[in-house]
Amino acid sequence: MKNMKRVVVTGMGAITPIGNSVEEFWSGVKEQKIGFAPITYFDATEYKAHLAAEVKGFNAKDYMKPKAARRMELFSQYAVAASKEAIEDAGLDLEKEDTTRIGVSVGCGVGSLQMIEKTTRLLDQKGPNRVKPLAVPMMISNMAAGNVSIAFGLRGKSINVVTACATGTQSIGEAYRSIQVGEADVMVAGGTEAAVSEVAVSGFAALTALSGSDDPERASIPFDKERDGFVIGEGAGIVVLESLEHAQARGANILAEVVGYGATSDAYHITSPCEDGEGAARAMVFAMDEAEITPDKVDYINAHGTSTHANDLFETKAIKKALGEHAYDVKISSTKSMIGHGLGAAGAIEAIACVKALEEGFLPPTINYHTPDEECDLDYTLEPVTDRKVNYAMSNSLGFGGHNATLLVKKFED
Repeated sequence: MKNMKRVVVTGMGAITPIGNSVEEFWSGVKEQKIGFAPITYFDATEYKAHLAAEVKGFNAKDYMKPKAARRMELFSQYAVAASKEAIEDAGLDLEKEDTTRIGVSVGCGVGSLQMIEKTTRLLDQKGPNRVKPLAVPMMISNMAAGNVSIAFGLRGKSINVVTACATGTQSIGEAYRSIQVGEADVMVAGGTEAAVSEVAVSGFAALTALSGSDDPERASIPFDKERDGFVIGEGAGIVVLESLEHAQARGANILAEVVGYGATSDAYHITSPCEDGEGAARAMVFAMDEAEITPDKVDYINAHGTSTHANDLFETKAIKKALGEHAYDVKISSTKSMIGHGLGAAGAIEAIACVKALEEGFLPPTINYHTPDEECDLDYTLEPVTDRKVNYAMSNSLGFGGHNATLLVKKFED
């Protein structure tokens, strides 16, 4: 990796089920706030799953002009809102920057299922000539990246990664690569999702992927023996990445350094991770190798930890395979125990949690864990940890289709 540029995080923005800013989100994590409640977006009485982690109190007009908001579905609105916070947090003066050197890498797992549902109903009831002109541009998932680029006038490379639940992590990883090799000086990167919809809830429930529990304290319980599926969530997580050179030249406040990224495929099954965890393990090893560190240097892992039987078991195996004996010493937790599974947004929000852990030396717990599973036998951090120096934090994401992605962030040292 000679002549690769160093890449740092200078700004962050978040829209989550427990707070609509990074500060609110992180305060919620520290308070062990639960973001789950009965679904309000549609009548879920007949559905197998009744809880979701919905974003609360979000008003698009607080972040953009009403006309712009009307031309975006919720997933795009979340992306623009979180990007606005991240750009402001980074102190980027876009009028003074060369915007051809600022790119966007904002992914979305599914785009707008709601627009597909509405348009299909309209087609059935009123025929093809009543379909809205903006139906397609509003539903397709690349519009998150497109709208962020348009909203802030960012004219560099613009990409949309779609790797299911690995989307947010891979979006940041690919942005990191783009800066390393000199394609951009700055990348606005992350993931967004707004898929609490009839199709998603019924579809995931049909796969037996969603928790059937109506108790918010026992619905998303990663690594607990009684886990029975995830709680669907939504939101967005965005980071501003810059080359170290660019950040220092403008006197930016550096929050952390990205030092490793690994991406692999299981080539095994469309929904189940590889049973021995080999693919996910390789992603972790790639990230550590790139950072040139040994496993014992990893202080914290924000696990994919979805609360499904398969994921939590196979991810545990993957961590053991990648970290060896250190797997039993490293602190691991799943913030999905508080905010549910944000699909394409999940990995990006979890990357933000890793940066905050480095900044504050606070390791978030896996909450509501009661019943140990003999096969998931690592340290899942059942109480917050505040007495450890945290230098390296890792974030894992595993997506349908066998996509695995790992990011490794480090406390910044000049």
